[in-house]
Amino acid sequence: MTLTGALTGCGALGLSEDNEVTLRVVAADYGDNPQNSSAAYWKNLANGFEKANPGIKVEVTVLSWSEVDAKVAEMVAAGKAPDIAQIGAYADYAAADKLYSADELLSVHTEADFLTPLADAGTIDRVQYGMPFVASTRLLFYNEKLFADAGITGKDGTSWAPKTWADLEAAAKKLKAAGVTTPFALPLGREEAQAETMMWLLAGGGGYTDTEEKYALDSPANVKTFTWLRDKLTGQGLTGPVEPAKLDRQAAFDAFSRGEAGMLNGHPTLMKQAESKGVKYGMVPLPTIDGEPRPAMGVADWVMAFKNGHRKESGKFLDHLYAPENVTRFTGTYGLLPVTTSGYRAMEQGTGGADPRLRTFLKALPSSRLYPVNKKSWAGVSENVKQRIGSALLPPPASPSQTLEDLAGEARVAEAG
Repeated sequence: MTLTGALTGCGALGLSEDNEVTLRVVAADYGDNPQNSSAAYWKNLANGFEKANPGIKVEVTVLSWSEVDAKVAEMVAAGKAPDIAQIGAYADYAAADKLYSADELLSVHTEADFLTPLADAGTIDRVQYGMPFVASTRLLFYNEKLFADAGITGKDGTSWAPKTWADLEAAAKKLKAAGVTTPFALPLGREEAQAETMMWLLAGGGGYTDTEEKYALDSPANVKTFTWLRDKLTGQGLTGPVEPAKLDRQAAFDAFSRGEAGMLNGHPTLMKQAESKGVKYGMVPLPTIDGEPRPAMGVADWVMAFKNGHRKESGKFLDHLYAPENVTRFTGTYGLLPVTTSGYRAMEQGTGGADPRLRTFLKALPSSRLYPVNKKSWAGVSENVKQRIGSALLPPPASPSQTLEDLAGEARVAEAG
């Protein structure tokens, strides 16, 4: 959806008829329905900024996560890059010298407030181009009622959650036997397949890259992980009526919120969605292949400013975006984690009105692993994963190892190029 209000068109140079600068912003939608779309947040943010900065107008377009990255790429390719984009990756644009650096845009105070691991992830050759917007980690959500009805309980009769993949398989089988439609929701559809994939790779002792930060999607650990998913989950009918390659994240969240899915990997926004439907759930760290702790997946979405000649105006808007009250308002609304030190401390100390349960997710953030977002090739690799990783779970003669080898080979070529 597009936020226009009383804004005028900006023309080719971003100027209205009275020479007011119009900043064009493209952002992703974090809502799960029209009523809680992030469009309202951006509208209020833009209105507040315009009142404080006469002569600068802000035109924001809010798009779904399934299309926003591709849409920005199309705009850039057509020579019509937005002034500011809030999307999933920045490195390819930085490598093409299309972005302002953070120190060209932000006040010293704003730049220094980013959490160090996230700021580092936004850095290429010691220069920060990607500014983290929000962060999240993932936990395993499970429906307590479905677990209890299926007889999945601990020794003391309380609800029990799996710690190993074998535990997860056993629980999923019990849920299926109890008539649960989707024992484990496995969304490998295009919306966020790269995230679901990384969660499983880390839990299996692998990842997108090796210890030298080279792409290693076809590592033995990763092949073992996807072979297990195919043979033990999809192959035994434990992932529900929609094949993982066609199941998007939001559809999986919706199924869990309707009480149709017993388990899934989820981020903080699922809490409110499930509660709004009356679903009682538990949250635990993601099970691992052997039950040993492994790094959780951390995700940061990114803000970048394109070199459109509006450096000063874009910098002013970004300082406004990262004002503590605006950071707190957004993370509180959508149950996400802050990317600033001030926001982290507020959540850790229970101030700022954030849901206290978010601290469970927050604890995993310092040791989490992020996508290799500082690789210029990551945007393309991520898009390939979104489109094709689901085929790794198709029945034989399809092969997890072949799918991963193909993706890995293309990733290495992209990195070399």
